[in-house]
Amino acid sequence: MTRLLYNDDAYLRDAPAEIVAHTPEGGIVLDRVIFYAKGGGQPGDSGRLDWRGGSIKIATALKTEDGAVALVPAEPLPLPPVGLRVEQHLDWDRRHRHMRVHTALHLLSVVIPLPVTGGSISAGTGRLDFAMPEPPTDKDALQRALNEMVDADLVVSSDWVDDEVLDANPGLVKTMTVQPPRGQGRVRLVRIGSGRDQVDLQPCGGTHVARTGEIGRIRIGKIENKGKMNRRVSIALE
Repeated sequence: MTRLLYNDDAYLRDAPAEIVAHTPEGGIVLDRVIFYAKGGGQPGDSGRLDWRGGSIKIATALKTEDGAVALVPAEPLPLPPVGLRVEQHLDWDRRHRHMRVHTALHLLSVVIPLPVTGGSISAGTGRLDFAMPEPPTDKDALQRALNEMVDADLVVSSDWVDDEVLDANPGLVKTMTVQPPRGQGRVRLVRIGSGRDQVDLQPCGGTHVARTGEIGRIRIGKIENKGKMNRRVSIALE
């Protein structure tokens, strides 16, 4: 299984690795990755692999059936061989925007404390779908509440707990359609704030900023009707 370096440090932009396999579809599997693999509404990272005498652009990263991460080349070029040592380089600006939006969406789930039925992240915008029969009556108040948590510059941290802890606290899972990654015997919890200032705690395998102040200003955009009991709330970073 690929070691996911971004779980320990989401700010790694470059790192060495060894190619351990090729997928039948033409993906490159490394022993350790800084590329986030698409999942939970967050896109896979893009970037580049370099080695002595060569380089290949990476369009995205995907999870494989056996729990590894496959890097998908941007062009159908010959793949570097298994056993080669390479240097990974992220498209950092794009990744960092994903991190800011992802943390902002966690804050959105705080100001709208309803079950989440779906979500999506892109570089600068995002959205959550809520089990919400009626739209919010005061969008400006929600936006103010979001930016107050940004201004508070709350610490964002993560912990690992055994699956049994999550089983005993099902209320930690806010998403109805995307379940936290299982299979390792433990689950990663992302916490925003600490002690009396804690505002959120939920399982999440994505990448986040270290403090809410790093998000920047959040603007709430469209609130769309997506069914009798569903509302889609979009946000953008300014």
